[in-house]
Amino acid sequence: MLVVMRQDARPGDVQAVIEAIEAMGYEARPMPGRQRTTVGLVGNDGRVDGTRLAALGGVQELIHVTHPYKLVSREWKPEPTVVRLPGGLTIGAGEVQVIAGPCSVEGEGQILQAAHAVKDAGATLLRAGAFKPRSSPYSFQGLGVAGLTLLALARRETGLLIVTEAVDPEGVDAVAEVADIIQIGARNMQNYSLLRRAGRAGKPVLLKRGIAATIQELLLAAEYLLAEGNPDVILCERGIRSYDTQTRNLLDLSAIPTVHALSHLPIIADPSHGTGRRAMVPSMARAAIAAGADGLLVEVHPHPDQALSDGAQSLDTGQFEQMMHELRAIADAIGRRIAEPVGARA
Repeated sequence: MLVVMRQDARPGDVQAVIEAIEAMGYEARPMPGRQRTTVGLVGNDGRVDGTRLAALGGVQELIHVTHPYKLVSREWKPEPTVVRLPGGLTIGAGEVQVIAGPCSVEGEGQILQAAHAVKDAGATLLRAGAFKPRSSPYSFQGLGVAGLTLLALARRETGLLIVTEAVDPEGVDAVAEVADIIQIGARNMQNYSLLRRAGRAGKPVLLKRGIAATIQELLLAAEYLLAEGNPDVILCERGIRSYDTQTRNLLDLSAIPTVHALSHLPIIADPSHGTGRRAMVPSMARAAIAAGADGLLVEVHPHPDQALSDGAQSLDTGQFEQMMHELRAIADAIGRRIAEPVGARA
């Protein structure tokens, strides 16, 4: 970090900055210039409270030379993180994993039909919410623990691994008993108590980008998980809030190569929430594969028009099967491969 002093800063102002830096446990290196002095802070471990320095007399601005996040950065770990899952599946090792299923668990018949259909089409993981935080308190909120029981049944019948959301710190343990990957939704990206608890749960975590979050804020949220000792974190670009009303969100495909450049963590894309429109999902899924996404998160429902949540953005099973054919063609064209599902587990 560089502390840039104003042109009219007095020697006492510079000395006060040096003493403040040293009091925080870091080394201060003053660098006098022809017009102004800059003080370098050496040894920044990501925990520097910049507001403490910015408030000192004579300080014009702070310039962060390194990123505020550490554990998630390429500087900390140059090689890509590979998240290893049961059955030999990996996320971040080159193969593209497709995670598919309904927005929420609505009943035994619905979730089993969806699970068998997405596996037959080539998905490797089943997504569905047992707990559903919704914008409206009057919308379907999920089946709760009963939904987790049905997800466990779907895994036994199909062998698909389970991705489902934890919505509060108290519910993490129950989700972790069933989920192979714990999802943290966009609304909870900066729920720091939930992030800390999920980081200690002993399961991989899928962290979705918040609806108005910058990429730096997403990476800082992931830092909470790694700081708790969990290296198995998967980021998800699911669209951000836009001024345009033609789609539900703006799917930021540039986030995929940007995250790959800044962080060693894998990143997947959610074209369902990214567009909110069923007809747009396949094209955005193809584009995400071409952009380098390590996987996809797609909403698929046996009867989208009857879905209790997010039916407008859910593919039916035939549309999903067709999309999978298209994705394989895109992957082949750029030297990538769509992963195949594993067999049923005992």
